[in-house]
Amino acid sequence: MSKGATHCGVSQSAASQHVQEVERRLGLPLFDRSKRPLELTPAGRLYAEFCRDVLHREEVFGLALESLKGDIAGTVRVASIYSIGLSEMSRLQDEFSTRYPASNLAVEYMRPDKIYDSVLNDSSDLGLVSYPESSRDIAAIPWRQEEMQLAVAPGHPLAARSEAYPADLNGQDYIAFDEDLSIRRELDRFLRAQGIEIRPVMHFDNIGMIKEAVALGSGVSILPARTMQAEIAQGRLVAVPLHAPELVRPVGVVHRRRKKFNRATQAFLELLGSQ
Repeated sequence: MSKGATHCGVSQSAASQHVQEVERRLGLPLFDRSKRPLELTPAGRLYAEFCRDVLHREEVFGLALESLKGDIAGTVRVASIYSIGLSEMSRLQDEFSTRYPASNLAVEYMRPDKIYDSVLNDSSDLGLVSYPESSRDIAAIPWRQEEMQLAVAPGHPLAARSEAYPADLNGQDYIAFDEDLSIRRELDRFLRAQGIEIRPVMHFDNIGMIKEAVALGSGVSILPARTMQAEIAQGRLVAVPLHAPELVRPVGVVHRRRKKFNRATQAFLELLGSQ
């Protein structure tokens, strides 16, 4: 109830009152309030399906109406992981607005799990995530494969190397991702397969904090090469290519299945595909 109220921009009490009014009008309860968490009653499941059909028809109607207009217009709501980068998204926003001045690209940054929630509850049209996963309700579109490289401070002994081998990581102080992130699981799998034993000294939930810890000399890490460009230009980090061509970070676009895209969203997907 709380999430639904937030999504609709009303208070939780107002949402509860609205549900009670619908129940009075229908003459049947929509929720079984004796159970925790709340469960839909048979009438509630029928009503939820009815509402989904109405929203779907509204999407179809909006797209049909839009096709009668000449210009590509509208807002594209994008939820993105932080590591896509403010600079990259700013460039995409500028290019998108230049191509389609009647359209608007609204970007919000959040953790990967929140992106899937945002797409599912229709707060976002598209989500940009690493290691995209499809499900019964989510469809994933591959976007690009990002090379992973060894991140070290400029004064680190490995910084002068033109290439590093996985074995060079043995015994190194290592800055890791949080355990609940897909990138952590994939990197752990890679290190185990190579027989590498590192010394995890810190872990963070985002690339920005990991880069900062590496730049301060707290340890090394493995990061997508394109996410380190600014720090490399500033002389704060060195990215050493790894002799591990199979180690990449897949990035993709996720959206709700059966989602009907407006022309602006379709145009943004085409722009991403051209990058």
